[in-house]
Amino acid sequence: MPNDITQKAIKMMLNGGTLLSEPCPYCKGVRVMKDGHALCVNCGKEPKQKPTKTQTKEKKSVSTLKTLEQKLEKLSSQLEVENEPAKQQELIKSIDSLIDVIAKLKSN
Repeated sequence: MPNDITQKAIKMMLNGGTLLSEPCPYCKGVRVMKDGHALCVNCGKEPKQKPTKTQTKEKKSVSTLKTLEQKLEKLSSQLEVENEPAKQQELIKSIDSLIDVIAKLKSN
């Protein structure tokens, strides 16, 4: 098993991996990092990764997008049954604003 770990670490280094200055949190061994994955050369464990800022931002964007789309559906339903022209205009403005924000989120 240790030979397999060593071979994997060597491959990672040859393909652009780097040695980390922080030791393995499990055994204090040397770790190699490649594409966001850290491998301990000693025990072979890969610590659980914390989500990166980009991943967190993407998750928030998806959540926000979902919320905005739900609001859009709700406003559209309200517009269908609204008979008062002033309220209809207000709903249309809100719908238009939501559509713009949704389009911006989807383009990022």
